[in-house]
Amino acid sequence: MTTTAHTTGGRFTDRTALVTGAGSGIGRAIALAFATEGAGVVVAGRRREPLDETVRLIEDRGGKALAVTADVSAAADNQALVEAAVEAFGSLDVAVNNAGVFRGGGPLADLPEADWHSQLAINVTGTFLALRAQIRRMRTQPSGGAIVNVASTFGAHARIPGAAAYAASKAAVAALSRGAALDHIRDGVRINVVSPGATDTPMSLRPGETETARTERVRTTLPLGRLSATQEVAAAVLYLASDDAASVVGTDLVVDSGATA
Repeated sequence: MTTTAHTTGGRFTDRTALVTGAGSGIGRAIALAFATEGAGVVVAGRRREPLDETVRLIEDRGGKALAVTADVSAAADNQALVEAAVEAFGSLDVAVNNAGVFRGGGPLADLPEADWHSQLAINVTGTFLALRAQIRRMRTQPSGGAIVNVASTFGAHARIPGAAAYAASKAAVAALSRGAALDHIRDGVRINVVSPGATDTPMSLRPGETETARTERVRTTLPLGRLSATQEVAAAVLYLASDDAASVVGTDLVVDSGATA
C-alpha cells in the first residue's frame, strides 16, 4: 500500500500531531497519514536527514510538518518537542510515541548489559518521559488530547526466542500506557496502545533473508498470509487518536495479520 492522496482535510484538520521515530517505517507512515488528514505534524527522531525526508514527503502532498531532532530518553528533549509543537502549530492535540529500539537476537544470558539498559531507557523510560511532558500540556487545553503509544505483539501478546528483553520492554509500554490512561482520562487526555506484529519494514527480515524469501515465509506462517503494511498500522493509530474512538480508553489494539489470534 502506498500513500498518494494529497492533503484535503479530514479528521485532524486544524490539529497538531507529534510523532516520534518518524524518520522511517511505521513512524513515517503515521506522520504521512496524519498530514493527509489535515494535521500539522511534528516529526521527531535522533537523526535529522531521515526526518527532513519525511517532511519533504508531507509537503509534497500539500501538508505541514516540522522536523525536530530529539532523544526520547532525555526529559528535556521531550519537553522541547511539546514546546516546538505548540510554537509551530498552536497546540498539542495528538502524540504518538513510536520511537523504540531492538537489541538482542540471542539468548538472554548472552545479552550485554548495555543492550538491556538501552532498551529500557528508550522503550520504557522514553515513553514515560514523553507521556509526562505531553499530558502536562494536554490537560491544560480545553480540548484535552489523545496519545497513542506503539508497543509490539512481542511482550504482552507473544514471545519468541532471542527477544526476551525487548518483549519485557514492550510489555512495560503497554502496562504503563493503560495505567496512565486511567490516571488521566478525567483530565481530558485519552491514552491507548497499538501493538504491531510483523510489518513490511526491514525489522521483519531475518538475518540474510531477502524480501522475496520473507514473502514466501509469511505466506504460510501468518494466518492472513502476508505482512501488515505500515499504512495499516498507521490507520489503527489514527483511529485511536480520532474522535471516532472517543470512548476507547486504555485499549491495546493488535495489528499482526492474525498471528496472536
